[in-house]
Amino acid sequence: MAKENKTTRSVFACTACGFETAKWTGKCPGCGAWNTMEETIAASVKAGPVKENKQRPGTGAAAMLLKDIPEDITLRISTGVSELDRVLGGGIVEGALMLIGGDPGVGKSTLLLQVCANLARSGKRVLYISGEESAKQIKLRANRLGIREEQLYVLAENALDAVEEKLNQLQPDVAVVDSVQTMYRPEMASAPGSVSQVRECTSLIMRLCKETGTAIFLVGHVTKDGAIAGPRMLE
Repeated sequence: MAKENKTTRSVFACTACGFETAKWTGKCPGCGAWNTMEETIAASVKAGPVKENKQRPGTGAAAMLLKDIPEDITLRISTGVSELDRVLGGGIVEGALMLIGGDPGVGKSTLLLQVCANLARSGKRVLYISGEESAKQIKLRANRLGIREEQLYVLAENALDAVEEKLNQLQPDVAVVDSVQTMYRPEMASAPGSVSQVRECTSLIMRLCKETGTAIFLVGHVTKDGAIAGPRMLE
């Protein structure tokens, strides 16, 4: 059998705005920032027969007149934390994607685990996805917080295709992805946390929100400059 030829190419992507170019430049042509161009490996390209387009579909939703949209779609779910509800405009909206940013170790994971427990206690099906900690580490934190909710599922995974499969199986009301910088799409050659991975993973997670109606908290670490780590378009 003839072997398929695989070629890889590297591109330089701006960590501030995501602008990509084939050559390194000291100043980003997109946003004008200095020394933000980092080399990343683009997805592998296979030389061979043209295959059918495998572009992922949209949500498949039908267009509706504004007046025909049910008003109960605006009902919000309380997180059980009054200040977080206030920041979210009154609570969680079905199918919403919410970005939680903060310095490493500031308490993002602890806060969201408490929120998950509150939601599970109120009868919601909740899935906590961790790409940084094992299930046993999350169990230890839950024990310290006194969390023992039966409807709180935990998944230690950072391959996004496996995460998508579990979301479709469990169909939770609310999910947490901790963190976006640890997630990766296996079909892409770049490393987790790179501009291309963060961009593609976030796009896929957003599509899952709209398709399934699951509200998802997306955790993003913050750099010393106070910006979300990764491309600025994530914010």
